[in-house]
Amino acid sequence: MQKNLLEYLEQTTGQRPDHPALVDETQTLTFGQLLEQSRRMGTALLRGMAGLENGACGSGCPMANRPPANRPVAVMTDRRASSIAGFLAALQSGNYYVPVDVKMPLARMKELLGRLQPAGLLYCAEDTKVVEALDDLCPMIAMEEAMTEEADDDWLARQRRRVLDVDPAYVIFTSGSTGTPKGIVVSHKSVIDFADWYVATCGITGEDVLGNQAPFYFDLSGKDLYSMLKTGATMHILPKKFFMFPILLMKYLKEHEITVLSWATAAFHLVANSGVLEKVVADSMRVVILGGEALQAKQLNRWRRALPQVQYINLYGPTEVTIDCCYYIIDREFEDTETIPIGVACENMEVFLLDEDGKEVPQGEPGEICARGSGLAQGYYGDWEKSDAVFTQDPRNPWYSDRIYHTGDVAVQNEEGLFVFLGRKDNQIKHGGYRIELGEIETALNSLDDIEAAFCFFDPKEDKIHCVYQGTLDNGQIVKAIQTMVPRYMLPNIFHQVERMPYNANGKIDRAGLKRNYLNGTD
Repeated sequence: MQKNLLEYLEQTTGQRPDHPALVDETQTLTFGQLLEQSRRMGTALLRGMAGLENGACGSGCPMANRPPANRPVAVMTDRRASSIAGFLAALQSGNYYVPVDVKMPLARMKELLGRLQPAGLLYCAEDTKVVEALDDLCPMIAMEEAMTEEADDDWLARQRRRVLDVDPAYVIFTSGSTGTPKGIVVSHKSVIDFADWYVATCGITGEDVLGNQAPFYFDLSGKDLYSMLKTGATMHILPKKFFMFPILLMKYLKEHEITVLSWATAAFHLVANSGVLEKVVADSMRVVILGGEALQAKQLNRWRRALPQVQYINLYGPTEVTIDCCYYIIDREFEDTETIPIGVACENMEVFLLDEDGKEVPQGEPGEICARGSGLAQGYYGDWEKSDAVFTQDPRNPWYSDRIYHTGDVAVQNEEGLFVFLGRKDNQIKHGGYRIELGEIETALNSLDDIEAAFCFFDPKEDKIHCVYQGTLDNGQIVKAIQTMVPRYMLPNIFHQVERMPYNANGKIDRAGLKRNYLNGTD
């Protein structure tokens, strides 16, 4: 029985210790090196938490200095292999990791660490200036120094025995674009169940080469991380600058024979809109897995024309369900104007739709996406009120404790039994006496050849639908083009053309920022 994510690393290292695990701009780490670094840093973490001087702890460690287990360990995170080693070091110490974006505003960093009260913080030497402003919040451990520590096998083993599969593996904080960020607590068991299903469903093996795009403080990156650890595949950490110069990105994918991409949908759309797919393609590509936002058929078709041999998979799921809870293996052609389904529930998960009274909706009717199963998070770190508001008793089961998660997203189940994402509950508006899903308007807009990205929001005070778009069409051309796709009452009233759509730290369109700017008249 597997109960700890570290078992993936240990099993893979036993089989191929010298195989490359992680490749970033400055170094390559083998699985053997990754295991050794994590164990050394894990020991250094324990020593720092126990307040001990360097030297073997062994069996003589006083109980008064026994380090805690199942405590948060913050890890300063950037696009580097050492971030992953830091995550694993936290697990080695018998605790769980919390990624902290090194580029996060200092005030927010202090607020986050103040709420966490972490047992320690791991950082790289290049982060020293940032860390100096935080050193009164928790013990600080430099990775470079920690890697010189001798791994204490007995100490690490004792800590490991204290951790159960239902204990946390990590806490991921939301972007906070809509308010105070929430820390989502995810257990070892939830990640193990997801990773086992994901690897089998996507057919990932130790011969694959993964092209990582998602930041490590974004849960989507867990697909790359845990499929790499489980299978022994090599993971290339793609430099962020490549997504500003897609020609360099595609050349890199081709040169390094990348076979699997698990990207945020926004990055997939960005590459499709850049025109680079008509110039350079990575013939080695085998599987492309998308998630994070609604996948648009127009951009998907551009990729399929360039790389017809690739299997494309559309995934859906908020962080609260451990990365994803629905999947759709794209097995047919789609017109540019069609909506791509999010599919069916992942293994050991149930997904269903409830109305406002907590009753399941009939097939073909919209309802809130709710989920139950092994992927459900433990709740929000230190916030019982918010946890209790969305992690509730299944209203269909009055007999015993049975938790479900209310996503706040709306979908419909089509005649094939596939779920089709419609939008957020707060994207459902009443305009001109009609109930409208803004996501339906966005699908129509995004299907237009000369629109690269579009976002709609509603101003209830003025009773007007706003459209923010990146593209070359003017207002009149847009209205003429989509009036055959949506009813007249769904046509946007106000248009805002932008040179480049802004994206938040998680690679999604910054919807909250755009809405705030235009409603406040700061455009």
